[in-house]
Amino acid sequence: MRIWLDGALRDADSARVSVFDHGLTVGDGIFETVKAVDGRTFALTRHLDRLTRSARSLGLPDPDHDEVRRACEAVLDANPMPLGRLRITYTGGHGPLGSDRGEHGPTLLVALGETTRRPDSTAVITVPWTRNERGALAGVKSTSYAENVVALARAHEQGASEALFANTVGQLCEGTGSNVFVVLDGELHTPPLASGCLAGITRALTVEWTGVKETDLPLDVLERAEEVFLTSTLRDVQAVHRVDGRELPGTPGPVTAKAMRIFEERSRQDLNP
Repeated sequence: MRIWLDGALRDADSARVSVFDHGLTVGDGIFETVKAVDGRTFALTRHLDRLTRSARSLGLPDPDHDEVRRACEAVLDANPMPLGRLRITYTGGHGPLGSDRGEHGPTLLVALGETTRRPDSTAVITVPWTRNERGALAGVKSTSYAENVVALARAHEQGASEALFANTVGQLCEGTGSNVFVVLDGELHTPPLASGCLAGITRALTVEWTGVKETDLPLDVLERAEEVFLTSTLRDVQAVHRVDGRELPGTPGPVTAKAMRIFEERSRQDLNP
């Protein structure tokens, strides 16, 4: 495995980040996960634009898009695989053992891991913890991911692949690494970005391509929704057949099946929508 670290490709066993890197010591970093099919990225421009928005939210210097593209191309060329998870990580760099940043500049790391196509449907649970829609990291794809790790572990304990959060006012927000959509009276809805959810790339494309309504929804909408599905970079559009103890019969339902078909067709037509 070859990894890009600070300007060059390196072998995995020699790629080392300082123990004083702010991404390690205080979680001061951002990242993007990009789908790569046969060495070609999907929606890379959108991912780089979001990387820049996240950097600005944290007060990090804008990442150099040309450099990141070169890094992605080099890593993909060095590690051929049919379906990959391309991870771009951008941190505050070498710094002191505290919240203040150092003066060494950011760290850029690009790595690739092989993955497999997701199942057509999955189970999810809800968790008692909340997203803070008013927090400094609301909507930022930050490396401070520990609460997602905790929630996802609970989901796995209960035979599910994802955990869904409400925000601080009890509205449906998002999953640990996905956005959530529901069907009510035959109409498709998803929480607005003001709920505190991540501005998912697959979410945005699904909204554009299917005419989804962005709606404030209470968490208990999951108890009566006719259909539920998730979107993310590696899930694309994935139907949900169980929420907590509630089974959703006939999964995927007609609205979800249509969204799945539209996303698959449109994403094949344009790798950089």
